[in-house]
Amino acid sequence: MPARFVNIDRDTPLLLPPDLRQWVPEDHLAHYVLDAIESLPLTTLCVNERGTGDEQFPPRMMLGLVIYCYATGTFSSRAIERATYTDVAVRFLSGDTHPDHDTLCAFRRQNGTVLAESFVRVLEMAQELKLLKFGQLTLAADGTKVLANASKHSAVSYRRAGKQIELLRQEVEQLLAKAEQVDSVPLQDGLTIPAEIARRRDRLAKLQVARTVIEERARRRAAQEQPVYEAKQAERAARRDRGERVRGREPRPPTATPTPKDQYNFTDPDSRIMKAGNGEHFEQAYNAQAAVETDSRLIVAARVTDAPNDKEQLVPTVQAVSAPMREQVCAVLADNGFYSATSVAVVEANGGPTVYAAVEKTGHHRAVKDLEQRAEPLPPPQGSGPVEQMRYRLRTSAGRALYRLRQQTVEPVFGIIKEAMGFRRFSLRGQGGAELEWTLVCLAYNLRRLHRLTVVAV
Repeated sequence: MPARFVNIDRDTPLLLPPDLRQWVPEDHLAHYVLDAIESLPLTTLCVNERGTGDEQFPPRMMLGLVIYCYATGTFSSRAIERATYTDVAVRFLSGDTHPDHDTLCAFRRQNGTVLAESFVRVLEMAQELKLLKFGQLTLAADGTKVLANASKHSAVSYRRAGKQIELLRQEVEQLLAKAEQVDSVPLQDGLTIPAEIARRRDRLAKLQVARTVIEERARRRAAQEQPVYEAKQAERAARRDRGERVRGREPRPPTATPTPKDQYNFTDPDSRIMKAGNGEHFEQAYNAQAAVETDSRLIVAARVTDAPNDKEQLVPTVQAVSAPMREQVCAVLADNGFYSATSVAVVEANGGPTVYAAVEKTGHHRAVKDLEQRAEPLPPPQGSGPVEQMRYRLRTSAGRALYRLRQQTVEPVFGIIKEAMGFRRFSLRGQGGAELEWTLVCLAYNLRRLHRLTVVAV
């Protein structure tokens, strides 16, 4: 009996129009995203109400299209435009229409408020579905470096900018003197003295702007660090008054003078050179922050900062949680990069959540003695400092059990975003653009996660 094959007929036209919903399976993420967006009561979508110009693409369709593409690893507007022709699920979401990349990019930039609103609405939907519980939420906070849409080779340091300014001034003077000399040696073919002077003056102006911005940043940094410095000094003075021995170096007062290595990037001035990985290399990046609910692994707060470390990020990250949900938070978990006595006090003030933050760096490896049962530690002496209080909190059995959740929740979420979704670089420039895009990434992750939880539940 001869082999039999399925008949492949690419030439016969379809006699009846196809049902677009049959293009993808019933449990596909595209259906979930479409149904979720259609059910959200969005109120701030940008629409041309006058009806002038060309016909608009429906904003809900555009929102679902962008979210789905981000959830599946397609981030650039040109790649999304191509996907409306080549990807069946994307073609289904777009209703077999094809928004061009300019339209897609404009929609993404103009609807930052909608993305923030959708982020909160999706979390409320998760609570209605009982996939995110009400009350007694435990959050794990962390940050990850995400590449900016700029090269670190487009950056200049404060010291280097100063040297370049002096060099360019000297070269401009030399070119002006050369122009006045009748018998001067001519320049190479294609080069003129006026053009070379203009090029150097243009570069000189940009370097002066870079120095000015770096100096302004240094002044703002000093103003922000001054209250922290004063609090540390007050704490040390109080301990001396109690007769306690104060260890460690005296804190240095903040200075408004830039350091020689302070950087400015000409492509994306808001981004910074930051240590990445294990601190073995540097990248032009932003510090993307997230707070993840430990049970559902949904992101409940997303923000972006240009700070190279997490030392001052605990308070703003907790405050980024929407107000109704923030009242339900009972515990916040963070690694030692977030810890400062001042930040912990602010978060816990007025009945706020309890913070469990490591006060020193510890490895992930557990020795044999760490596996053995041990008695509850004795409380620290009366009047002990905040570091001793936090260390005791983490050594209790309840504290150890809670803190272990941090590594199991927020770090895998970053792994999914960077590996499974493939998001490693911002497409938009400026801190505002990066914040908008990070909200979109976290929104796409949450819908992807809810779809997964729903499929497993079924």
